[in-house]
Amino acid sequence: MTLLLLTPLGLAALAALIVPLLVHLRRRTEDVPLEFAAMRWLEALPRPKQRIRFDEWLLLALRLLLVALLALLLARPAVLGWEDDSAQVLVAPWVDPAAARETAGEAEARWIAPGFPAVDTAPPKARVALASLIRQFDAELPEGAALTVLVPPVVDGVDAGAIRLTRKVEWRVIEGPDAAATAAPAPAPVLAVRHSAGQAGVVRYFRAAAAAWGAAPQFSAEASEALPPRDAVLVWLAPGPVPSAVTDWVSDGGTALLASSAEVAMPAASAPLWADEAGDVLAEGGMLGAGRLMRFTRPLEPAAMPDLVAPGFAAALRDLVAPPAPPPARMVAAAAAPVAGAAPFPLPPRELSPWLAVLIALVFAAERLLATRARRFAG
Repeated sequence: MTLLLLTPLGLAALAALIVPLLVHLRRRTEDVPLEFAAMRWLEALPRPKQRIRFDEWLLLALRLLLVALLALLLARPAVLGWEDDSAQVLVAPWVDPAAARETAGEAEARWIAPGFPAVDTAPPKARVALASLIRQFDAELPEGAALTVLVPPVVDGVDAGAIRLTRKVEWRVIEGPDAAATAAPAPAPVLAVRHSAGQAGVVRYFRAAAAAWGAAPQFSAEASEALPPRDAVLVWLAPGPVPSAVTDWVSDGGTALLASSAEVAMPAASAPLWADEAGDVLAEGGMLGAGRLMRFTRPLEPAAMPDLVAPGFAAALRDLVAPPAPPPARMVAAAAAPVAGAAPFPLPPRELSPWLAVLIALVFAAERLLATRARRFAG
């Protein structure tokens, strides 16, 4: 265990120790001798050499101690090597809490969740980044502490990289309900078609595609320029220049799919997004600000674009307008076991400021009590 000061310059405040000394010294000089009549018959004696003396030594000592502690607080004392190296157990959110407590025994068990709450609390409901949190806990754990991780047969929240840690971990698979393997399907995109008068025939292709995505399709069509909510996909079929309100809507995070007759400056990073069996590009687009702007390259007519009436049009359209799928995050627990070999991280020192603040409060209370009593007795 090593003591250190994070900001040693704070010790410069020790110069303030002279203040209590001057205060007590001034109180002695406030005593003025009073001469009375009989003193004139006394011969004057040589004045002894005056020595600096202080009264109320205990009060002075408390005040000096208070100033010294405040200076030490500014220097931020800390300690290295005062970590708890007891065995730790991490529990995946899908493991039964009772089984986790039984397996952990006397060791401290915590959920793999932000903040690492104790297993005695309710398990986290939200999806967690399992691999990242395990790496974080390992980095913040003393080098000599043993770590056990309890996971279900299938884990969620892993990433593309291996879970490489600074220590060898006991990776234990706990049998039970495979909650991690059941995930809700991604919701179908919400289509909001905006068209000009006389384009009702084109709208039917998108209405049919939305109906094929689910029992309760999210679809709307209007012959207007009203913009939908940001979570909907705007299908802009009106020919001619695209209003700036549409491009601003996309830049703020929206997704828009334009007809080939729409006139707009496409993003510089536009790329082919959809091609037919012959390899001809049917749609292109790219990122515009925080959103995506796409455009068909052919007129929305079966003669020019046969894929409109093809059986796979609904699936291809959904792949085009849906957000990019996240990388695989679910895998068999045995294949996700961590490996050792990562370089250990230097643990940050633990500051003693909270305890020092409590000590300062106690010393200040004692100084006030003693100063009040001294003034009362002096009167």
